[in-house]
Amino acid sequence: MSEKLEIPLKDFRKWLEQETRSTLEPLETDAKNLLDNLESRLEDLEAACEKLLEDAEKEIQKGSRKTYRRSRVACKFASNVLDAIDKVAIPVQMSYERLSAFCDDYERISVAIERERARYYPQISPFFIIDRRRVDVALKRAIDSFKELQSFSSTRYEDAKTVEESFSIVDELRDLLGELERMRERKKRVDSRREAAEKKIADASRRSEQIRSTGEVVELDQIKRDIEELRKEVKHSMRYLQKPFLKFRNLVQGPGYPLPLSEAKELGEYLTNPFKALATEEEGYPILKEILRKLQDALAQGKLKLKTARLRKAEKQINDILRKDALTGVQNRCREAYSQKLRLSTSEVIAMSQTNLSKVQDNLRNLQQKKKLHDVRSAALGENIAKTREKIESQRKKMEEIALELTAKDIQLVLS
Repeated sequence: MSEKLEIPLKDFRKWLEQETRSTLEPLETDAKNLLDNLESRLEDLEAACEKLLEDAEKEIQKGSRKTYRRSRVACKFASNVLDAIDKVAIPVQMSYERLSAFCDDYERISVAIERERARYYPQISPFFIIDRRRVDVALKRAIDSFKELQSFSSTRYEDAKTVEESFSIVDELRDLLGELERMRERKKRVDSRREAAEKKIADASRRSEQIRSTGEVVELDQIKRDIEELRKEVKHSMRYLQKPFLKFRNLVQGPGYPLPLSEAKELGEYLTNPFKALATEEEGYPILKEILRKLQDALAQGKLKLKTARLRKAEKQINDILRKDALTGVQNRCREAYSQKLRLSTSEVIAMSQTNLSKVQDNLRNLQQKKKLHDVRSAALGENIAKTREKIESQRKKMEEIALELTAKDIQLVLS
């Protein structure tokens, strides 16, 4: 199997022109001859119309009532055809595109001339017989000449079309290669920014961990975790009091069962934040006990209505708190944890660490957002690069097939 002939893209056009010259030059000569013949036929038609126009004007000057109207119609017809012929632009330089465009334009003009003939000839008849016959002969010859040119353009001149298409593909391929290179450069810049953002994210993450690993910060985080566990424990220990507390608050807000302001405020605190209420109470939670006694009294008086099962559970929890000090242990731990949190929260070291951490975290979020945008843009560019490369490969194969069809030579188009 013979090796493929390697042709660089920059040399392909010149190579193909040389390889197809022996085929195209005769075709271009034939096309030129056909155009010259059509031009000659149009000159004959132009001369025939001018003769008709001259004879019609002479008849008009005679002023004969018999021929005057038909003479004017003949002038109109001849003038219209001459105007149409003036619009015919024979291409100077030969190419399939120019020839095809000329054939399309001429066909419209030819149809217009025949339409003029069909419109005006019945109005001219039976006068100017010789002039009309001369026009018909010239028109038929022009039509026959054009049909020959049109047939040549759509059949034998197809090779020229293929060559011109290949040149168009060369230009398109060059544009695609240029766009591919520009996209690669853009992706390289985006990837560089993304890598820089990744590095900054890693640095910010390390800085955040360093701040978080500071002794007092670690201690504060642990206290916060302990407080969350205590919140759950307090809520569980008072779980059967939430509904009675809610009903009791509604009761004491009315005029029939007043409650001291300090106790009413503490009642609201036990409803919304039982951990803080218990942690900030005096040791032994005296206000809570007083609230529970009054709640117990309201229940006994029937001023609060609870379902039997809920009432039984609430009364047991109230008795455990009032008589068995069921919340003493958890209160001590709440008071200690709350106190430690207050102490650490007011520390200058903690304040500075939290300020620095907030700045680092804000910067980290901004960097992560930038990296996300770089990721999206890089992925989009990567997809466009892949599609462009596929298109380039498709165009390259198409040009190799065209070369094989026109020259019978198996080539490999080198793009680099």
